[in-house]
This record gives sequence, structure tokens and C-alpha cells, in this order.
Amino acid sequence: MPGRLEGKVAFITGAARGQGRSHAIRLAQEGADIIAVDICQNIDTVTPFYPLGTEDEMAETVKQVEALDRRIFARPADVRDLEQLQTVFDEGVAELGRVDIVVANAGIATYGLSWELTSEQWKDMIDVNLTGVFHTAKVAIPALIAAGRGGSIVFTSSIGGLKGIQHVGHYVAAKHGIVGLMRTMANELGQYSIRVNTVHPTNVDTIMIQNPGTYSMFAPGDPEPTQEKAMAGFASLNTLPVPWIEPVDISNAVLYLSSDEGRYITGVTLPVDAGAYIK
Repeated sequence: MPGRLEGKVAFITGAARGQGRSHAIRLAQEGADIIAVDICQNIDTVTPFYPLGTEDEMAETVKQVEALDRRIFARPADVRDLEQLQTVFDEGVAELGRVDIVVANAGIATYGLSWELTSEQWKDMIDVNLTGVFHTAKVAIPALIAAGRGGSIVFTSSIGGLKGIQHVGHYVAAKHGIVGLMRTMANELGQYSIRVNTVHPTNVDTIMIQNPGTYSMFAPGDPEPTQEKAMAGFASLNTLPVPWIEPVDISNAVLYLSSDEGRYITGVTLPVDAGAYIK
């Protein structure tokens, strides 16, 4: 029985690990071939909290997609660099023959009270989490329009794209900005049957939350914050009794929005958040 994305190609950023790898695998399970990019190097303002994806981790994404008998074109690319991203995207489309789905997933997290953030923290956050999403859409949209088959664009926002969260003001600003971009692009691209939506996770069980910087948000002032000390804080964000959700929970939402099941859904902010937004 053919998968829900049989014959389609998905362009996914931040695909070396975490949610990006999960999206690549889940869409491949449903028949999609994958164009995967990741920076595969660190960013100085992020590394005090956690390391970014590596080429070895990207190779593991490739291995897992190929194990599903799907094709994958994977290259390092920095979403902040429009020219570099365009080159890799074009090479991927030339290799795999088309593009139907865009998943702008690449993102970073750093921490601090809003007025204490450095200008470098602010700039890196906006450059990756907002401008990088714009770049991802920008490099792909002309190809989607030219193909004349419609398509799906999904931006990874956050529960922080719908409400304020302390200690991540720059992240919240970027994730709110994604929503405005999505709503505008949904209006602009509707005439081409290209749908644009955002997904809004609560905390997801990846290294982006499993690090001392995130733990310190829930254990302020503790010189050695740990997951155990932060657990009650994680759980306090959600209405359902869980501290976080799994990457595949977001991948299933991306799959739904990108498949024919979501063919008339556009301009939507879809929380996958264990009830964090309503709390």
C-alpha cells in the first residue's frame, strides 16, 4: 500500500538530529524522499548551553532514511546564508527531481532575562530562528510555484510563538515572528495551492531542552541544575501530566499538514503542546 507521501520530496532544515531527523524519518516512512540540511557546526552563543548537530549525526539521519529504501540528499548548510542554502537546495532538487514539502525546522535556544541578553545572543537567535525560516521558504517557493503542483510549507514555531515565556525573550520574539510570516505567505501563496502552516510544540525531548541552560530556567540560582531538579518545572508548563513530548509527536503533525489529509488547511497555528497554551 503506497504511503501518504509517495512520490513526493521534502526539504528539511536542521535534519542532523532531534526533531529534524524525526521529521525526515517519519516522512520517509510515508514514501517521501528527503533533501536534508544542517549547519553541522557550532554557534558561539549556543555552545555554553549545548552543542549543535554534527556531520556524524547527519550521516546517521542518512543511514536511517536509506534503511527505509528512500533517497536522501544531505549536505551541510547554514540557514543564515541565503546563497549557500539556495545552492544546496538547487542541488537537492536536481538530484531528486522535484520538491513538494518544505519543513523549516532549524533552530537554536539560549537563555537569559530579556534585558540581560547580549546583542550577539539576540542577533544569532533572530538570524537562525526567524531569518533562517524566511530563507528556507524563499529558496524553495519559486520551485514550488513553477512546478504547478501546489505544496506544503511548515514552520516550526513553539508554544513560545503563542505566549510569553520567561528567560527566552529573543526566542519568543523570533517564534512570534514566524507566525506573522506564515500568515502572510499563506495569503500570498494560496492562489498556487501552496499551503503554509506553523506547528507549536511544548518542550520536546531533544538536546535543546536536555541541557543545563534549560534546567536552570526551572531551578533558578542553583549552581548545578539537573534534569531531576527541573522536572517539576517542565511538568508545570503542560496541562497533561507529562514533562515533555517526543519528536515523533511533532513529526506526525508535520506529516498531517503535508499530506492530502491536510489539503485544505492553511494559515493555521497548530499546537502540539500537551495543553501548554491553554494553561
